[in-house]
Amino acid sequence: MLSRRFVIPDIHGCACTFLRLLEEVIRLEKTDALYLLGDYIDRGPRSNEVLDLLMEYQDRGYTVHPLRGNHEEMFIQAHESDASFRLWLHNGGYATLDSFKVQKIDDIPSRYREFLLTLPYYIALDDLILVHGGLNFQIPDPFTDSEAMIWSRSSKVDKELIGGRRVICGHTPHSLNSIRESLTADLIMLDNGCVYNHPELGNLTALELDTMTLYFQPNID
Repeated sequence: MLSRRFVIPDIHGCACTFLRLLEEVIRLEKTDALYLLGDYIDRGPRSNEVLDLLMEYQDRGYTVHPLRGNHEEMFIQAHESDASFRLWLHNGGYATLDSFKVQKIDDIPSRYREFLLTLPYYIALDDLILVHGGLNFQIPDPFTDSEAMIWSRSSKVDKELIGGRRVICGHTPHSLNSIRESLTADLIMLDNGCVYNHPELGNLTALELDTMTLYFQPNID
């Protein structure tokens, strides 16, 4: 039986920070469930290591459920056209290439793209919807709009369309105070912009779902 449920948003190549949060702050155990809200790569210095950690924890028998973010989507599409490749580079892709010590995206081992292709756009729990960006509540079935799930910055939530659940998202950096205030709202926003050097940002956050306890690890990458 799973004892705790944690959600962690946007890691963005900050592998040392992520590992410190897992091992020393929340002390993740194999009986816990870990949900990750996407954006594991780009901007920060250690995208390669972050992806290796995700796969390693799964291989070691931890219950890890990674979602897809817009940066994973851009990485996947960057393989398909020069325009998509340039868009990815413009949004932090250079740091990912550097982390793999390559100059061309095709030189990144294919297993990483194959892993990212398996990631779902959302996870529905009994009490919550976990998603990277948000949901499109302008349509009858918000679960049919995958683009909104990775790109949306809307704060709108229509609980009637999602079985009375609340929504937890990352994607858009918020201050620690805003994150704390959102814990009682229909939209819980967890991203404190770990990768950014800004007075109100710079922490990787974790939320324990059953107690609604927040944990913070300042960026050490």
